[in-house]
Formats: sequence, structure tokens, C-alpha cells
Amino acid sequence: MALKLGVHVSIGGGISNSVANATSIGCTSFQIFSRNPRQWNAKVLGEDEVLQFKESLQKSSINPNSVVVHMPYLPNLSAPTSEMYEKSVTALTDEITRCNSLSIPYLVIHLGSHLGKGEKNGISQLVDACQRAVQDHVDKGLSKNNVKILLENSAGQKNSIGSKVEEIQLILEALGTSQYGICLDTCHLFAAGYDLSTDKGIDHLLDLVEKCIGFKHLKLIHLNDSKGDLGSKLDRHYHIGLGKIGESGFKKLVNDKRLTDLPFILETPIDSLRGDKENLDYVKQLVN
Repeated sequence: MALKLGVHVSIGGGISNSVANATSIGCTSFQIFSRNPRQWNAKVLGEDEVLQFKESLQKSSINPNSVVVHMPYLPNLSAPTSEMYEKSVTALTDEITRCNSLSIPYLVIHLGSHLGKGEKNGISQLVDACQRAVQDHVDKGLSKNNVKILLENSAGQKNSIGSKVEEIQLILEALGTSQYGICLDTCHLFAAGYDLSTDKGIDHLLDLVEKCIGFKHLKLIHLNDSKGDLGSKLDRHYHIGLGKIGESGFKKLVNDKRLTDLPFILETPIDSLRGDKENLDYVKQLVN
């Protein structure tokens, strides 16, 4: 089984460099930010840059359907109506447009925080933000939207939206369209109380996903170990096999037939213990 396996790579020096950054360490999929993730303003993607990216990807061994953009950090799509919320909707519109111009099929979004206004209000704001952003992109007359927006589960921090599978089901049902899917982050799942360290726990989670959401909507796995304990609500990613999920959990996940066709993207730390390539190589040796 050839796993679609990759990491979040840098776009330093131009977005087309991301392809070489991915292939040089043996990725068969990858994730990028399309801009500086810690700023509201984004540099416009030039035509040459877009063309260069597409050409680099075409010449590489990576399937274009295994490439993902992640939303920047600043937007909060579940926030109460405010200037910040409006900026968040605008940022999402812009990311949808950038993904379409780069022909990248998936955009991962964090679901945000209701900031004390309650889960119901947060979900309503999130649904409204997504629907408005897609419509705003289409209204610009640039192109119809070919990008699938992937809802990423949260770790269950205070006021956060989407830490439970059933809550993500509610959001997907409210969005009510094929333009959305889900991205499951293993560290966030574990922190939210889903025990991925055992075969039994993983089977329970996957059965729940099948029942509530359906595997056809699961498009991506963020593969990260957890520094925090089970149910800790702590979003602290760790090296694969060295955290609280542990090697046996990841061995089960990467060999589970239900997940065979999905891209697995690592968002693990880079430190004196391991870098991206070491974590990638570690996962590769877990594949049967």
C-alpha cells in the first residue's frame, strides 16, 4: 500500500518552492499556507508564481489531489459578529480564491471559538461565514468554486467549536452541500477524549465517523502524536510514537483499510529529537 504521506512545508522564496521542499524529503502529499499565517494582509499571487507552482507539481511524483492549503491562524469563523469576524470571512474568501487559482482541491479551516456566546451561536456564525465566503468568491466572477473546505476537529479547549464528531455532523448538515468535508487531527481527537492509543479506541472512533458523517466526507488525516493526556483538551502536537498515543495507535491508523486512500499530513515539531524527515521515515516503517 502506497500511503499518501506528507508534512506541512514552507513556501519561503515563492509558493512553487513548496513542491521541491516536499519531494526532497520523500513526501507523496503536502500541506502549505498560501500566505504568512500570522498576518491579515496577504501578498497577491502573481500569474508567473501560480504557473510555476502548477508546472512544478505536474513534473513531480505528487498527485495534485493530495495537496492541501491550511487557513492562517488569525481568523475566527465562529466569533460573534464584529469587525474581527468580518475580517475572518474576508480572509476565508481570499483563501478560497487562492486555492482555486492554484488548482489546490482542499482548504483546511479551524472552526474557531464562540468566545462565550455558546455552541449554538458559534455554529451559526461558522456556517454563515463559510456560505458567505463561497458566495463572495463566486460573486467576484473569477471562477466557480472547485475547492472543498475541510472542517478540522478541535482539541476541546474552552469555547472551541467542533471537538466532538457529533458536533461536526451538525455543522456539516447545516452547511448541507458537497463543497465541504472533514479533516481529523489525531492529537486533537486524543485531547478531546477519543482514545487512539488502542485498536478498540480507534475502531470506536471510526465506527462513529462512519455512522455520524460517512467516510465519503473524510478527506484528510492530520497525523500528530499528543504531548497531553487523553481528554486533557491540550493542543500540543508531538513526534509520532513518542507521545501519549504511541506507536501501536499509529500503526493501526496507517494500516486501517478504511483510511487507505486518504492523505496523511504530519504537523509534528522540529527539534533536536527529530525533524520532518525523521517523523516521515518513522511513519513509513509502520506501514505493513
